[in-house]
Amino acid sequence: MQKKSLASSNRHLSSVAAYRSALLANVASSTAIETGQRIEDIARSLASDLAHGTLKPAAPQK
Repeated sequence: MQKKSLASSNRHLSSVAAYRSALLANVASSTAIETGQRIEDIARSLASDLAHGTLKPAAPQK
């Protein structure tokens, strides 16, 4: 039996925009727990960095 990649078998990963949004929320909440900062502030900073090209998203695995 051929193995399917997680990206192709998980419906939540099929939309790149939804995947990146969920990833950003996950990273922001984890960082907030570790640093004590507000999730909204971290998410805003990450989104800004991503929009300005100072934070590069990883290429999806195929």
